[in-house]
Amino acid sequence: MALLAPLVGTFYHEPRLLWVTRLVATGFLFNGAGVQHSALLQREMRFTALAVIDILSLIVSTAIAIGAALAGYGYWALVAMTISLPLTGTVGLWLATSWVPGMPHRQIGIRKIMRFGSTVTVTSLLLYLAFNLDKVLLGRFWGSEVIGIYGRAYQLIRIPTDSLNTTVGEVAFSALSRVQGDPGRLRAYFLRGYSLVLALTLPITVACGLFADDVVAVLLGPKWKAAAQIFRLLAPTILVFAISNPLGWLLTSLGMVGRGLKIALVLAPLMIAGYAFGLSAGAKGVALAYSATMLLWIIPIVAWAVHGTGISFRDIIRVVSRPLASIAGAAGITFAARLFYGQRLAVLPRLVLESAVLLGIYFALLLFVAGQKTLFLDLIRGWKGTSPTEPKSLVVPV
Repeated sequence: MALLAPLVGTFYHEPRLLWVTRLVATGFLFNGAGVQHSALLQREMRFTALAVIDILSLIVSTAIAIGAALAGYGYWALVAMTISLPLTGTVGLWLATSWVPGMPHRQIGIRKIMRFGSTVTVTSLLLYLAFNLDKVLLGRFWGSEVIGIYGRAYQLIRIPTDSLNTTVGEVAFSALSRVQGDPGRLRAYFLRGYSLVLALTLPITVACGLFADDVVAVLLGPKWKAAAQIFRLLAPTILVFAISNPLGWLLTSLGMVGRGLKIALVLAPLMIAGYAFGLSAGAKGVALAYSATMLLWIIPIVAWAVHGTGISFRDIIRVVSRPLASIAGAAGITFAARLFYGQRLAVLPRLVLESAVLLGIYFALLLFVAGQKTLFLDLIRGWKGTSPTEPKSLVVPV
């Protein structure tokens, strides 16, 4: 990345990116120094330690960025945050684990692990390209203002996916890997976790779509009003990621990483073609193309991913249909209520009220009409340490 920095500056016609790119590139080194320690903590299911490290590193890096901004360093404040986040995280990971890397040795049976890891790495790189090239293209052809608005809306829309799916994914991968030899328990664990992720994600998706103007006004302020339309257009991606991301946990825990790579090889060109199609219309066109492309490929990708895993496509449809029907009813009622009270309230009280109405109606329909009450009661019992259907040690991870 340091060697390619001049090309980055030339691509965007921005010479200041030369040293920005070179400094930000050190984040790769810091992340690489801690990834093995993170894997060890995840394998040991020490998720509390991982959560504390993530939170503390975010607080420290944010404080550094704010301090640099107040001191007048401008965009270098963002560079400082980008570098300090992986650095402080890696320091925390090293302190939390007792393992210190030693000298490398030959003949330790790493070849199989390297094949597995390299496949996962290539898949991750392809997906990273597929889901980030939109910002590269907008920055190149529409300039900094457009990419700033689009990027802020994109970052905001990714919060539910990054916080919920990433957190649950770490736990689910470890739990599913431990029961991969027992198809019955694997199926039960996966579908339970899948139901939970969808149940929590759907109301967030609808809230972002219905209340986009209020969400942006409260979280970003009136200066970012133009980001609201982009935010609304990107809202469906929350649902698609909620449906598709757990399939990655399933395939990886079963060792079926080759299929994940094939899916990425099909998915990446489709996403890039969508961006190219919408690029002429600017940020709105790219956002619409992003969401539309994801919605179009989700059904065939799900069918392909679950084939031969012990999880049927019918299982996925059954899990998705109940919360989907519940949120549709809740959205209709909430939208009608919103039309009634309209602009009578200030932005913040209105957002709180409409969110409370949506959540209240949604969970009432989900628990008592769609029949999901037993699922959530089982989960609560599992967190307390007992469950009528599974032993304590089997319920807590998922």
